[in-house]
Amino acid sequence: MQRDTDLRTLTMRVEAILYLKAQPLTLSELATLAATAPEAVELALIELLNDYAHRQTALEIVQIDDRYSLQLKPAFQELVQSLVPVELGVAAQRTLALIAFRGPIRQPEVIELRGSSAYQHIQELLTLGFIQRRRDSQSRSYILQVTERFHQYFQVDQLPTIQGERADD
Repeated sequence: MQRDTDLRTLTMRVEAILYLKAQPLTLSELATLAATAPEAVELALIELLNDYAHRQTALEIVQIDDRYSLQLKPAFQELVQSLVPVELGVAAQRTLALIAFRGPIRQPEVIELRGSSAYQHIQELLTLGFIQRRRDSQSRSYILQVTERFHQYFQVDQLPTIQGERADD
C-alpha cells in the first residue's frame, strides 16, 4: 500500500514538474528535478501516460525522442492562438524564418542578410522564447537557432531543407 502511495505521489510530482517547466525534459532531467531515481520517474511517466490516455482532458503527455512534455492536444491549438496570439511584425517574422531555415546561424550573418533592425527582432524572438543563442566557440558572436517552443507554437515537427544546400552547411 505504501509503495502505491509513493508512486502516486511521485506521479503527481512529475506531472507538476512537466507543467511548471513547460518544456520537454529527459528522464534524467525529470529525475534530478524530482530528486529520485530515473527508474522511479519512468514508472511515474507510465502512470501519467496511462492516466491521460483514459481521461477526457485538453492536456496530454507527449514523448518526442527521449523527452517528455505536458501540452495541449492539437485540437486546442486554434483556441490558444485566438486567446493568446503572438504579435510578431512582418519583419520579425522574416528574421525568424531566416533563423528557422538557416539555423543554427551566426548572428552577424542574420544582421548582414536582414539589416541592423534584426538586432531588435532577435531580442524580441529571444524574449518570446522562439529562438535561443549561444556563444560561438570560434568567435565573439552568437549562434542562433529556433527552440522547442517555436516548434510547438507553429506546430512544426521538422523544418524542410532548402534545395541545393548541403545538410552540413
